Amino acid sequence: MANLSNTDIYRVLESALRPLSYWYTQDNVEDVAVNHPGGIWLRLRGRHTYPWHYYEDPKLSREYLNDILYIIANTYDYSFDPTAGTPVVYATLPGGHRFSGIAGRNVQYDNNDTIGGVALDIRVYREDLDITMDQFGLTQGGRLRHINKLKGVEDPDDPYERLLLSIRRGDHVLVSGATATGKTTFLNNMIRLLDEHKRILTIEDTRELIVPHKNRVHLVLPRTELTNTFDYKGVIDLAVRFTPDAIIGGEISTSNAGAIWELMGSGHDNCFATIHAENPDAAYKAFVGRILHTYPTTDREKTLKEMREKLRVVQINRDGNIRAVTEIT
Repeated sequence: MANLSNTDIYRVLESALRPLSYWYTQDNVEDVAVNHPGGIWLRLRGRHTYPWHYYEDPKLSREYLNDILYIIANTYDYSFDPTAGTPVVYATLPGGHRFSGIAGRNVQYDNNDTIGGVALDIRVYREDLDITMDQFGLTQGGRLRHINKLKGVEDPDDPYERLLLSIRRGDHVLVSGATATGKTTFLNNMIRLLDEHKRILTIEDTRELIVPHKNRVHLVLPRTELTNTFDYKGVIDLAVRFTPDAIIGGEISTSNAGAIWELMGSGHDNCFATIHAENPDAAYKAFVGRILHTYPTTDREKTLKEMREKLRVVQINRDGNIRAVTEIT
């Protein structure tokens, strides 16, 4: 593209984007997401019970999606190298639409995926969109709305009902236990309790989570064999742009603890993860301890207090072959 003018370069980009722009230029669309080749999810504006809608589109092949990332990166002279450099691309597309994409082995849609995949999100910009304050529920003399009415519901005494309510109202949950207590198995059962229409983003170092939801993206950052520059700071940047309804982490480690905790405070509902600990109090302390490995200036006592206020712990213990939930904070 070195011999092309800027106008010609953008024309090439607009031409390449046509299979995608067909979707994101439609009326009433506020977000489009591609989780895997051959299909696209549209998030619609307005009051929809289920805002995400799926459509098949064979034009969105793996080859096309990979090419789009390279074309966008070349257009804006951004670095993009899924193997040895950065596997993500962020850009503002013609028309003001915000693009975020990732390719390579950090995306694994299927458990048997050995070559990696592609995922992208486009936040649609509407210059002429007529949205007034009253559409946000703000009117003179009116009361502020409570969107999630379950937030004010008192926890029931029954432990099962307490956890179920927690999941339904969007609480963050940490599954705690020693080795071989079944933490990941229990977490997979919790995932199945999430509304099937939610958009799920998982973050793991090894693919273990089983997500039955169709609208899902799996990010993987292996502890070994990591050849590119994608790290947990990059995960935070990408996660907030991928508009998930729930974020599911794997086991809390020194490398990911800070990122998981930051995502728990980023406005998303239902952040779940697991941790090695023998009781809830030890779980909170272990979580903070792992954060301190990466962020040594973190205020330990302040963070512990915040965790106890907004993070529910499900404690699992084991005696021989017997595994049981022994406490739900």
